[in-house]
Amino acid sequence: MPLLMANGLRLKKFRGIGFIKQRNEEEKMEHVTIPQTKLDVSRVALGTWAIGGWMWGGTDEQESIRTIHAALDKGVNVIDTAPVYGFGRSEEIVGKALKEYGRRENVRIATKAGLNWTADGQVFRDCTPERITKEIDESLQRLGVDHIDIYFVHWPDPTVPIEETAQVMNNLFKQGKIGSIGVSNYSTAQMDAFRGEAPLHLCQPPYNIFEREIEQDILPYCKTNNIALMTYGVLCRGLLSGKMRRDREFKGDDLRKADPKFQQPRYDQYLAAVEELKALGSKKNKGLLPFAVRWVLDRDVEIALWGGRNPDQMEPLAEIEGWKVDSEIMQRVEDILDEHVTDPVGPEFMAPPSRNDVSMD
Repeated sequence: MPLLMANGLRLKKFRGIGFIKQRNEEEKMEHVTIPQTKLDVSRVALGTWAIGGWMWGGTDEQESIRTIHAALDKGVNVIDTAPVYGFGRSEEIVGKALKEYGRRENVRIATKAGLNWTADGQVFRDCTPERITKEIDESLQRLGVDHIDIYFVHWPDPTVPIEETAQVMNNLFKQGKIGSIGVSNYSTAQMDAFRGEAPLHLCQPPYNIFEREIEQDILPYCKTNNIALMTYGVLCRGLLSGKMRRDREFKGDDLRKADPKFQQPRYDQYLAAVEELKALGSKKNKGLLPFAVRWVLDRDVEIALWGGRNPDQMEPLAEIEGWKVDSEIMQRVEDILDEHVTDPVGPEFMAPPSRNDVSMD
């Protein structure tokens, strides 16, 4: 049963993690409280990898700022970024957008640590205490803030003990530089090791209709251990936006040039599935994009990351609210995948190398 609070908000318990505020006249979006914190966040977060330009064919700063403002105006209150997104560019743009927008107290900033890069732009994992300590101060400066609400370890570093990384993150948490601790792309064993040295509030793995690996272990582990899921890749690099065409050409450093999903014959398999998913969403009078986001939210995920680079891309936000993907439609999604995607592949191609595998010359 929903609970009626004194301020008129209707709340319902969400599978043991915080409370989701249901829509009312004052609020455009469902919210959830991050466990073991007081952080109240929208269940859709804006991802800004593409805004950084790197691996997305460049960026337009003013258009990016307008995109961030459009998301905030529509009720999103979590902006997710990282130093590696454009080698600082994304964080700088987010900082400028927030300064222009104001109301910092209403916005939750998520960023990350644990990646480094060479002078020629080769990215590698680096979770040394020296690197994380340096990164937090650089991120604070680029973002123009005095603390970061959600701080993730971007990727586990095989050259640094997990416990050592956790200790550094815990120190930042105790110092008040960060409001909560998260890990991204960690296994359950790595999360176990991490939790021996520090609290763990969030986990950020890839998850979407086409990439489902976390259902095997990560998702149930997070449910059992009261860790909020803030998943990325909800639109699968645009495949689930409904705008991909067979003749689409990816240019420059666009990461989809290396993504096996966008190479034939797999590309045709995924595009065929997309067409049927579009038809399925239309039964609910929804476009494919809001359907894909709603599907993630209805799979025991607290927060779904949705990237965008222009304000118009924020228009479907309203279509995500006020409905559910029922069991019949969930099963139909399974049938569509079984029928069309005969050679599925995950997001493994995105994993950066360790320091030992990169030339520092």
